[in-house]
Amino acid sequence: MGLFLGLGIAGIVLLTLSLVLDGVLEGLLGGALDGLLDGWLSLPVIAGFTSMLGFTSAIVLGTTDLGAGAATAVGALAGAAAGWLTWKLSRTLMRDQTSLTPRGDDLIGTAGSVVTAIPADGYGEVLLRLAGQPVKFAAKSSEPVRHGAEIWVEAALSPTSVAVRPVDR
Repeated sequence: MGLFLGLGIAGIVLLTLSLVLDGVLEGLLGGALDGLLDGWLSLPVIAGFTSMLGFTSAIVLGTTDLGAGAATAVGALAGAAAGWLTWKLSRTLMRDQTSLTPRGDDLIGTAGSVVTAIPADGYGEVLLRLAGQPVKFAAKSSEPVRHGAEIWVEAALSPTSVAVRPVDR
């Protein structure tokens, strides 16, 4: 029973180390294990298998009259199930997608207001809403636009500047 409890504890220690030192093992080996520790051979999966094998085998051995071989078989089945669940959970978490990052083209067609007047031959500043947040952009227009005027974005010139036209009401 001591061997099984030792396996269970070793699995918990391995899981803790894999969470705390995530990626350090791969970095220390200089990429020699690229792709090898992904999926089924990842440290969390191995740790889950080892822990469940050890603790389940110890419980079966201590609570039944089955021998060490049967306890190991039951522990291996439970360990395989724990490893599979760990693998599925990690794949699900890795596929978790956030919303797309806003791009300059997302500004086209949005309305805003002029913060600094826009001369006909230069740049001014406009306040636009990007992903719900107010953001100030440099703005260029084919005609002069006064401070406080409402504008419409026609094009994204760069990540920080836009081409605008005044809104006629």
